[in-house]
Amino acid sequence: MTRQSSKQQKIYAIVVSDFNRFITDRLLDGCLRELKNKGVTERDIKVVRVPGAFEIPVAALKLTKKRSVCAVITLGCIIRGETYHFEVVADNAAQGVMRVSLDSGKPVIFGVITTETVDQAYKRSGDGDEHKGVEAARAAVEMVETLTKI
Repeated sequence: MTRQSSKQQKIYAIVVSDFNRFITDRLLDGCLRELKNKGVTERDIKVVRVPGAFEIPVAALKLTKKRSVCAVITLGCIIRGETYHFEVVADNAAQGVMRVSLDSGKPVIFGVITTETVDQAYKRSGDGDEHKGVEAARAAVEMVETLTKI
């Protein structure tokens, strides 16, 4: 029988939506890059893909129940269309992610961008200061550190 390490592995889980993948892949790339910049190793990162932003909360909930997961980062992109669907998906995704965070007591970072246009989505997932995938990774690491100190 092997002894387990006394230090618990800290997994940063990322739930990323496949819908608008041309944007969510950019968010994921920035998020992964920033986690590595913050010293998180590749083996301490788990990426889970879901069909769309509406499905993010249930996957996040399942991940928060794993002892090794210290934080969940959610990434998605909702671009306004011609119907009310935008509001329904955006509101429920945000409320679901917040509920998972509060119910689990673990940081669940909302990195789902909501934009009026594809151009805005590109800007929020590009090389500039407003890269939401990078911001989400920073928030996750900071929250894990903060909650560890409390």
